[in-house]
Amino acid sequence: MTQINFWDSRYASEDFVYGTEPNGFLREQAPRLPTGAEVLCLAEGEGRNATYLAGLGLRVTGVDASRVGMDKAQRLALERGVALTTVVADLAEYDPGVDGWDAIVSIFAHLPPSIRTPLRERIRTAIRVGGVFILEHYHPRQLDYRTGGPSDAALMSTLEELDGEFDGWECLHRFEGERDVVEGALHHGVAYVTQFVAKRLR
Repeated sequence: MTQINFWDSRYASEDFVYGTEPNGFLREQAPRLPTGAEVLCLAEGEGRNATYLAGLGLRVTGVDASRVGMDKAQRLALERGVALTTVVADLAEYDPGVDGWDAIVSIFAHLPPSIRTPLRERIRTAIRVGGVFILEHYHPRQLDYRTGGPSDAALMSTLEELDGEFDGWECLHRFEGERDVVEGALHHGVAYVTQFVAKRLR
């Protein structure tokens, strides 16, 4: 089964597998984003984070490889009465453009280094000066917790990696450690996460 078919299959049920409420860390960081900001949500899945941000008055685009997930995101946006742009695209190839976003959000977008590293290079130029990158992923230590996330540590990020990739940016928040993650049926319990927020300075 390809990755796209895997996610289409996972999102095929009527239920929202990670729930419809936004990621808790994203909710905490959302006040950094001014009303009307243009925001890109990567690996957006079924739309829970993108529709939340749209409800705050932000102009939001969600991108995901799963058409099924993006269709559900549009359904959720309709139910909530918010405007949401969705794009079906493989993040290995997706081009977010240059200087087009006030923020890019990456919540539990676990990718192999061969995709993750070049994608973050594109992210650095896609965010406008003064804009922010907001990330929460599982940390490799999450393998010991078994409360969600992939089974391959190579798909998960560390602060050391992120510090190097965003060298020259202003770090606004950085954390590795435990927190309760309760998001639908598949993220449930104490987890070990990586959190990172950085602002482009030039």
